[in-house]
Amino acid sequence: MPDLIGRHKRLSFLKVDQTYTRMTKFTSLNESKSPKEYTRQYVDRSGEDTDVVGYSASVAFAYDRHTDTPVHDKLADIIDNEKMGTDAHVDIVTVDLFKKAETNACEARMRTYSVIPSNVGDGTDALIYSGNLKAVSEMVTGTAVSEDNWETCTFTPKE
Repeated sequence: MPDLIGRHKRLSFLKVDQTYTRMTKFTSLNESKSPKEYTRQYVDRSGEDTDVVGYSASVAFAYDRHTDTPVHDKLADIIDNEKMGTDAHVDIVTVDLFKKAETNACEARMRTYSVIPSNVGDGTDALIYSGNLKAVSEMVTGTAVSEDNWETCTFTPKE
């Protein structure tokens, strides 16, 4: 019988300096593919045909701000200082721990996103940051490995 995959088996890592660091203390990381559709009706058919011709991927995020957390520091710097253009870009690797590619390696995808802030300070118990990460690059598939129990990872693209 198949096993249910827990959400905690898909991890995300944001590049801080030269290290992909685990995105911890996030209360939301919801990916939306937002496919672009090409729909048409041919004269010899009663129905329409639809194909996916592109994607506008984004990830809605929210996190409780913590001290001494490099990922939070990087995102807060972008949001608090209202950075724009490439100064608001981040690289993120998403790792599926439930998809082993080889010994100690898991399937992974990397993409560059633009940080689109929406709210800061929502809530009364914690300082909460939220917004969207919108894709600005193609997805790169590959594998990821970790030497520290998935606190950080190393991403290797497929050849």
